[in-house]
Amino acid sequence: MGQGSMASKGSTAAKGFKPGSRAFAGKGAPRRPGRPAPRSGRERPRHAENTVILYGWHPVSEALRNPARRIRRLLATENAAKRLAEAGLLDPSPEIVRPAEIDRLVSADAVHQGLYAECDPLESPELDAVPTDGIVLVLDQVTDPHNVGAIVRSAAAFAVRAIVTTNRHSPEATGVLAKAASGGLEHTPLVTVQNLARALEGLRDRGFTLVGLDSNGDVELGDIELTAPVALVLGAEGKGLRQKTRETCDRLARIDLPGRIDSLNVSNAAALALYVASRAIKR
Repeated sequence: MGQGSMASKGSTAAKGFKPGSRAFAGKGAPRRPGRPAPRSGRERPRHAENTVILYGWHPVSEALRNPARRIRRLLATENAAKRLAEAGLLDPSPEIVRPAEIDRLVSADAVHQGLYAECDPLESPELDAVPTDGIVLVLDQVTDPHNVGAIVRSAAAFAVRAIVTTNRHSPEATGVLAKAASGGLEHTPLVTVQNLARALEGLRDRGFTLVGLDSNGDVELGDIELTAPVALVLGAEGKGLRQKTRETCDRLARIDLPGRIDSLNVSNAAALALYVASRAIKR
């Protein structure tokens, strides 16, 4: 089974469920640079280390609304700059460029909608600073940036308190991931840890119920009586939860689907799990 879907066994989920003020260097009036040099071949653009790349309307506009996000450089086409002005988002003032200039700075298939920003990463909170009044998502080696970005978007929609990932075997919060997150990075903290099992134990010590999503789970997620705080744990597509992660969870749950296709990719699985868990906690 490919990266785009989850097998019905050994997957993340189960029968039917697989899984301050903003600073800116060089503020001033918009500038018009000369014609950009043509981009040769299809090489990947290079960026300075520890730089977050955002492109597209939602990622960039939400970053501009976030006082905690320090933007180093902002590029916009004339049409995109007009849209920013209509939304009251001209601080910092963008550098006006032709679309080809942004094309040169992003990957070949990127849909940038005339907006591009280079930013500092947002601060990653400590695990013990995560609020204990809601849901936390834990990702066990989910590596595809499209999937993680979509999970971040769903997490922001469901007011998830944090997403916990490992330093290794997880994509950086930039570029493709940020585009797929559609602005969600500005609203959902990402907590990175060295050891996932130890982090899960730390969440349990703070009162979290650890629910792993697994196709062989002994109970349907909707049948569990849940009270906040809850940590939903999802594994990588194909592999699912690692054995140590499974052993650390308090419950292994599945979500049964009625249709002929009994698997979802991990980002869709996360959204469905958040919906079910959110309703269960409200009861």
